[in-house]
Amino acid sequence: KDDAAFWLYSSGSTGFPKGCVHLHHDMVVCAELYAKNILRITENDRLFSVAKMFFAYGLGNGLYFALSVGATSILWPGSPSPPNIFSVIEKYKPTLFFSVPSNYASLLSYNREGGPDFDLSTVRYAVSAGEALPATLFHRFKERFNVEILDAIGSTEALHMFIANRPGAVRPGSSGQIMPGYEARIVDENGQDVPDGEIGSLLIKGDSVCAYYWNQHEKTKDTIQGHWIRTGDKYYRDPDGYYWYVGRNDDMMKVKGMWVSPIEIESVLMEHPMVQEAAAIGNADGNNLVKPAAYVVLKSGASNTPQMIEEIRQHVLERLASYKCPQIFEIVAELPKTATGKIQRYKLRQSASATTSVPSK
Repeated sequence: KDDAAFWLYSSGSTGFPKGCVHLHHDMVVCAELYAKNILRITENDRLFSVAKMFFAYGLGNGLYFALSVGATSILWPGSPSPPNIFSVIEKYKPTLFFSVPSNYASLLSYNREGGPDFDLSTVRYAVSAGEALPATLFHRFKERFNVEILDAIGSTEALHMFIANRPGAVRPGSSGQIMPGYEARIVDENGQDVPDGEIGSLLIKGDSVCAYYWNQHEKTKDTIQGHWIRTGDKYYRDPDGYYWYVGRNDDMMKVKGMWVSPIEIESVLMEHPMVQEAAAIGNADGNNLVKPAAYVVLKSGASNTPQMIEEIRQHVLERLASYKCPQIFEIVAELPKTATGKIQRYKLRQSASATTSVPSK
């Protein structure tokens, strides 16, 4: 059980992917702690994962979760377009559905022409990971399909989930609570634990964590520190033990001396009825001071006009403190993403200086 079994490459959301070497027992740990303890998977379940099996998330959803109890796995080799996904769901009737926030947004923006809505009645739980699920997507999906999305966080290094929302105990917008079998710490820059409500860096301890990075000895030592692994994520924990994601360490921006979370800005942008996807980054102005910038993908049928940008800007201004409001809004056709659906904010930062944008007033 302690032999090396396989290695999976991290998605590359913050840079070049790294090969995480996993041991044979890692799959058993994830199947027991998440599939069985949280999802209560049985041999009667039918699993359908939009995330493919080259993704650590998809490897569990599409392969070893089903094998661990003798359940059925529905494998779809094609593109994750809404017509394809809805067709598979209606034809093969999964009981557990796994996807990522960007795909949930795409599904919600798609409607059947001339007929009843898509039938998701066989799905007892939907699961989301890869990026934080905005609360607005949770509410819209539940209202339309009567299916609860269980948002969670895992990583390629940990193989699958370690913090998760439980069925019937979802706190929309949060990643959920630490799963039994794992431990979590939120620490400051000196490695000291921070109190509840304060933002810090998330560290995780669990037996599914990879042994090392393939051919990256120094990176292994920087990331895996004894029994603990640095996730690279910024989080805070509320008094009820729910964990709230605020961004990757590299994605956080300091504006006027205060930390600003891209996730908070993006969640507010997503609440606008004409916004399908959004990404926020820190962008240096002419005085080399960091100001938030927003990149927005509009829903089909919405017009890319100065009036639309102003409407979105006003929407944000009414909901966030002024220093958190983007100083630049740009409408784009799509956001740069990894193959697993994570937004690559670092690519937006790299191209920001060469982008033609519409500044706010």
